[in-house]
Amino acid sequence: MKDLMRPSRTFRLVPALLLPLVAFPASEAGAQNFFEELFGIGKAAKPPVPPRGVPPAGAPQPGTLLPPGAAGDAAPEVPKAAPAPLRPVVLKTPSDDNILGQELLLNGLTGSLKIDKAGSAATARITLPGTKISQPSETCKVPLSGGSPISLSSEGRPQGVARYEIAGGECPIRLEVLESSILVTPLGGSRVCSFASADCATTPSGLWGPAAATLIPRSTEFDSGRGVADKAVRDNYKVMTQRARGQDVRTIVTEQAAFSSDREQTCRTYAREGAHGFCNVRFTEARALSLAARLGANTSTPTASTTPRPRKAKPTVEGTNPDSDGSPFGE
Repeated sequence: MKDLMRPSRTFRLVPALLLPLVAFPASEAGAQNFFEELFGIGKAAKPPVPPRGVPPAGAPQPGTLLPPGAAGDAAPEVPKAAPAPLRPVVLKTPSDDNILGQELLLNGLTGSLKIDKAGSAATARITLPGTKISQPSETCKVPLSGGSPISLSSEGRPQGVARYEIAGGECPIRLEVLESSILVTPLGGSRVCSFASADCATTPSGLWGPAAATLIPRSTEFDSGRGVADKAVRDNYKVMTQRARGQDVRTIVTEQAAFSSDREQTCRTYAREGAHGFCNVRFTEARALSLAARLGANTSTPTASTTPRPRKAKPTVEGTNPDSDGSPFGE
């Protein structure tokens, strides 16, 4: 019982520890502030946060007019300039004279087409290749008008290149003058011209041009020209798309896809086309000029050149023989 009445040692030490601390703050609020400052809690640890909606110290009060250029003054939006309209790309237009007197072959293989001029009058001598009607496995040839010159009707340049037609006779056809070649298409509904008296069915449509043997050495030139022509076609289609409205854009896209198909169909039968690419580049150049004419461009003034750029000579490395294969020491 005496042990219960005796104060413990712990309780006897508490007054001794708190006495110095209680001696400083006089009031309850002062004691709270003192402990917060001592232990780094409360206001001492976290600065006061202004009420929501109250601007920070130093900020202009709502409704205060700021001088021009001061912080917070919204800069006026500068309207962006509209993109410049695209312009059609015009390649060099082939002259009528570039094929005069040359004997051109259908697909570079067979037949004969030769155009001459006397003044402003143009004539053509044409021999069409074909197959026998009675024996389709056998070939045949039919000279139009018995081999005599046929007068050509000039139709101007509605698609950017010179156009001639043979409207009457046994085989109505259209001739469009390209560079070193002529693109022939039938005027009637059928692609085949049949000659019962000669037992021969002919298909004159296609590209008439030089033989493949003369084109292969120029394959690099044609490859470079094809790149320029392809770009001109794409650029001109972009101009058409920019000018089109609504559903017309879909028509243009369909037309572009049809062009690639037509080129493949026309050129796949040209002799050794894969080795030189002559038909592809000429067909593409004609397409680019046709689009430029449809866009209202002046096709007599080219804006792009199909001339291949000369290759830069490789610098000679010291210690090599310029006449060797490039190895440091010639054998």
